[in-house]
Amino acid sequence: MQSTTPGAGHAQALASGSLWFRVFMGHSAPWYKRAILAFLVLNPLLYFGLKAAVGADTAGFAVGWLVLLEFIFTLALALKCYPLLPAGLLTMEALVLGLTSPDHMFKEAEHNFPVILLLVFVVAGVNFLKEWLAVVFTAILFSTRSKTVLSLLFCMAGALLSAFLDALTVTAVIIAVCKAFYDVYADWRSRVGQSDDAPLDEFRAFLRSLVMHALVGTALGGVMTMVGEPQNLLIAKQMSSLLPPDRAEHWGFVGFVIHMAVITVPTLIVGLTTTILCEKLKLFGHGAQMPDEVRRVLQESADAQRAARTSADRFRLNVQGACAILLVLGLAFHVAEVGILGLFLIVLATAFTGVSEEHRIGHAFTESLPFTALLVVFFGIVAMIADQDLFRPVIDVALAQQARGQLIAFFGSSALLSAISDNVFVATVFINEASAAFTANRIDADQFEKLAIAINCGTNVPSIATPNGQAAFLFMLTSALAAPIKLDYVRMIKMALPYTITMTAASLTAVWLWL
Repeated sequence: MQSTTPGAGHAQALASGSLWFRVFMGHSAPWYKRAILAFLVLNPLLYFGLKAAVGADTAGFAVGWLVLLEFIFTLALALKCYPLLPAGLLTMEALVLGLTSPDHMFKEAEHNFPVILLLVFVVAGVNFLKEWLAVVFTAILFSTRSKTVLSLLFCMAGALLSAFLDALTVTAVIIAVCKAFYDVYADWRSRVGQSDDAPLDEFRAFLRSLVMHALVGTALGGVMTMVGEPQNLLIAKQMSSLLPPDRAEHWGFVGFVIHMAVITVPTLIVGLTTTILCEKLKLFGHGAQMPDEVRRVLQESADAQRAARTSADRFRLNVQGACAILLVLGLAFHVAEVGILGLFLIVLATAFTGVSEEHRIGHAFTESLPFTALLVVFFGIVAMIADQDLFRPVIDVALAQQARGQLIAFFGSSALLSAISDNVFVATVFINEASAAFTANRIDADQFEKLAIAINCGTNVPSIATPNGQAAFLFMLTSALAAPIKLDYVRMIKMALPYTITMTAASLTAVWLWL
């Protein structure tokens, strides 16, 4: 029988409500859950209120910016709750409100299909090279006791690899290697019952620093070549198709490097100098050393593994090394799309190393697929930015400038927007606007080329300011490595800050002096 006691129904409702609230977004902090619920309630109220008062266009523009900021909020607190959940809810709401459409979201995903394939197959493929990567990077790790030299090696390796490979592929390698180092030490602590957290905290800081140096390296190298970042290829193709033949032929692989070198070489020098200063002066969370206890544990583990290797183990390592070389060559010479190469990497690295079980192959995909889903959600936000023309005021101001002022405006505005949005999307918008101005004879070919250089550098270099702009940074933030080494959104911004300041200043100065 149902209770007739006064207040019983209210108590049941409260109990039901509290249960629903506990289930909503799992173990996230209650204040975080309330914030997301507040966003979901506020957005439609504000949209329909503004729509009735000032019209649909203004309402869409205002609420579009609000949703973008809320999306950034979910990324900033990625360690509180994986962003796929709250960001997915916000994107679904944007679709329901008509701020963008499912078709446009699908087209954005379709346009970025090579990146999706990369995440699905290359990141999974790297999983099958972990043993070989651990051997190689262990050798690098113990090649010097100087943290400054080691940091430079990681930064330069990130730059060199990203100049020819995709930054996400390089980041996947960094994640796999550093996670392996962390797991070895964490397993040792659990076995011996180590209770002193000081070495662990120092090791976390050490790994965070190496990771950030390597990630910055991917930006330094990625800006230099036509294949370093997706927008580079887009810009190069646009220039080749629109410029007169005598100029267009200078926008091939080598020509692209030469065009960008006036900006990228000084920026690279400044970036590597910043690495040294950060380590020597222990700036912004850098400078941590590897504790002697950790070095001993990792060395003992490496020695034990080396001693225990059988001929079959050595054969497997050789196969993995050969697969890694084939992947690098395939990517460097663009034999096929990166995702297709990643698929065949999985085939080779499993067929010739004794892996045949479905569950072992399936396990390799567990790290990349959540981020792939988050990236597709982000394409919904990108579609909303385009449909609501959120960047139009900034672009109009940039185009209104004259000659040199236009270069600075394009660099600065693309830099600012890349820090809060996807740098590939920002580059696409800006190069399309520059192309329209060129075809309409508002600018000449010389200015068009200079704008392309400013856009490429503006969207690549300053975008390291936040994880929003660089997919590689966002991938690291949401990876299985971020939580163990305590690398959250705010700490990533802080550790990237000296690079953001020095590299942006160097690029901007070069644009002003030499373009």
